[in-house]
Amino acid sequence: MLLFRQTFATPFVICLCILGVGLIQSPQLQKLITSKQSASIETLEKEIKAENIRLNFLKKMPSFGYDNFIADLVYLNFLQYFGDDQVRDKTGYSLSPEYFEVILERDPRFLAAYRSLSISTSLYAAMPERAIALSEKGLKSLSPSVPEKSYYIWRYKGVDELLFLGNAKAAEQSFATAANWASNFSDPESQMIAHTSQKTAEFLSRNPNSKYAQISTWAIVLNNQVDQKTQKRAIREIEALGGKVITTPEGTKKIIFPPKD
Repeated sequence: MLLFRQTFATPFVICLCILGVGLIQSPQLQKLITSKQSASIETLEKEIKAENIRLNFLKKMPSFGYDNFIADLVYLNFLQYFGDDQVRDKTGYSLSPEYFEVILERDPRFLAAYRSLSISTSLYAAMPERAIALSEKGLKSLSPSVPEKSYYIWRYKGVDELLFLGNAKAAEQSFATAANWASNFSDPESQMIAHTSQKTAEFLSRNPNSKYAQISTWAIVLNNQVDQKTQKRAIREIEALGGKVITTPEGTKKIIFPPKD
């Protein structure tokens, strides 16, 4: 009898997963992408509303143990959404946090998602409060060692707090926590993050309104392996604050700081 139940339940669960995948692939999103050349603003807005409804459904849909799978597929949907510059220029990035509501609820240990959350929601959707709230919720499920390099999430949060909210005190605490978490590891990358995060926290404690600190934080954004669009934005912000960005012969970006304020 037990074997019969298992035999029956397995295909049933698989069918549910296939149905979930079909929903996640979002015909609305695909339609939005393929019709962008000729679609009117009104049509695009209707598609955005339909996509928002789908994401709200995914927030509530049972996962049957496939949370990470759902998070991965929704993240792929987000990358399509975020990378479609022609449509985003018309409709904006307001759905960005909705994607991450689903992604981080399903998989709060999805490290790469936090970087995309900061860029898309704080920088482009102009919703830093929402990005920070999502990060704070996710951090409750994390520890210094789970996931690996989780200290980066505190740095992303500190960037949002300083650059988009102007909350130097909160940013100081976030960078200090990043330093604390990174100091648990002896590898060169972790030790470098621990050192630079601690220095940033100390500098913010002494100079909370410093342009130098803001340039340093934009430099973090610039060096986070971000897309070209985000690189250009970071460079503009650095230059507006009096700094300069040059490209070395090796192809890396070097920041020339103005005199310390």
